[in-house]
Amino acid sequence: MFRRREPVPFAFVAEADRFRSNITPPPRPRRSRAQFFGQSLITLTVVGGLSGALLFGLPALQQDTSGSTGVHQSEAAHR
Repeated sequence: MFRRREPVPFAFVAEADRFRSNITPPPRPRRSRAQFFGQSLITLTVVGGLSGALLFGLPALQQDTSGSTGVHQSEAAHR
Protein backbone atom coordinates (compact mmCIF):
# COMPACT_ATOMS: atom_id res chain seq x y z
CA MET A 1 0.00 0.00 0.00
CA PHE A 2 1.28 3.46 -0.74
CA ARG A 3 1.11 6.45 1.59
CA ARG A 4 -0.15 9.87 0.69
CA ARG A 5 2.54 12.42 0.12
CA GLU A 6 0.44 15.57 0.52
CA PRO A 7 -0.70 16.58 4.02
CA VAL A 8 -4.36 16.10 4.76
CA PRO A 9 -5.92 19.20 6.33
CA PHE A 10 -7.84 18.18 9.41
CA ALA A 11 -8.06 21.70 10.77
CA PHE A 12 -11.69 21.96 9.68
CA VAL A 13 -12.62 19.22 12.16
CA ALA A 14 -11.13 21.17 15.06
CA GLU A 15 -12.82 24.35 13.88
CA ALA A 16 -16.18 22.60 13.65
CA ASP A 17 -16.07 21.76 17.37
CA ARG A 18 -15.52 25.40 18.29
CA PHE A 19 -18.08 26.87 15.90
CA ARG A 20 -21.29 28.03 17.53
CA SER A 21 -24.25 29.30 15.64
CA ASN A 22 -26.05 32.46 16.68
CA ILE A 23 -29.36 30.95 15.56
CA THR A 24 -31.21 29.18 18.34
CA PRO A 25 -33.66 26.40 17.51
CA PRO A 26 -37.30 27.01 18.34
CA PRO A 27 -38.41 25.82 21.80
CA ARG A 28 -40.06 22.45 22.07
CA PRO A 29 -43.83 22.52 22.36
CA ARG A 30 -45.11 21.56 25.79
CA ARG A 31 -46.85 18.23 26.13
CA SER A 32 -50.52 18.26 26.94
CA ARG A 33 -51.89 16.56 30.03
CA ALA A 34 -53.28 13.71 27.95
CA GLN A 35 -49.87 13.05 26.40
CA PHE A 36 -48.20 13.24 29.81
CA PHE A 37 -50.65 10.79 31.41
CA GLY A 38 -50.48 8.50 28.38
CA GLN A 39 -46.72 8.30 28.56
CA SER A 40 -46.89 7.79 32.33
CA LEU A 41 -49.38 4.96 31.86
CA ILE A 42 -47.16 3.26 29.29
CA THR A 43 -44.13 3.62 31.59
CA LEU A 44 -46.01 2.19 34.57
CA THR A 45 -47.27 -0.71 32.46
CA VAL A 46 -43.78 -1.60 31.26
CA VAL A 47 -42.25 -1.28 34.74
CA GLY A 48 -45.11 -3.29 36.26
CA GLY A 49 -44.72 -6.02 33.65
CA LEU A 50 -41.00 -6.32 34.22
CA SER A 51 -41.32 -6.36 37.99
CA GLY A 52 -44.16 -8.91 37.78
CA ALA A 53 -42.08 -11.14 35.54
CA LEU A 54 -39.21 -10.86 37.99
CA LEU A 55 -41.50 -11.57 40.93
CA PHE A 56 -43.03 -14.68 39.37
CA GLY A 57 -39.79 -15.80 37.69
CA LEU A 58 -37.52 -15.81 40.73
CA PRO A 59 -39.05 -18.93 42.36
CA ALA A 60 -38.52 -20.82 39.11
CA LEU A 61 -34.85 -19.84 39.12
CA GLN A 62 -34.21 -21.06 42.67
CA GLN A 63 -32.15 -24.22 42.88
CA ASP A 64 -33.81 -27.07 44.69
CA THR A 65 -31.45 -28.01 47.53
CA SER A 66 -33.66 -30.83 48.80
CA GLY A 67 -33.65 -32.70 45.47
CA SER A 68 -32.79 -36.18 46.76
CA THR A 69 -34.82 -35.97 50.01
CA GLY A 70 -37.96 -34.88 48.13
CA VAL A 71 -37.90 -38.06 46.05
CA HIS A 72 -37.65 -40.27 49.15
CA GLN A 73 -40.45 -38.44 50.89
CA SER A 74 -42.77 -38.78 47.92
CA GLU A 75 -42.01 -42.53 47.65
CA ALA A 76 -42.77 -42.98 51.33
CA ALA A 77 -46.07 -41.12 50.98
CA HIS A 78 -47.25 -43.45 48.18
CA ARG A 79 -46.60 -46.66 50.16
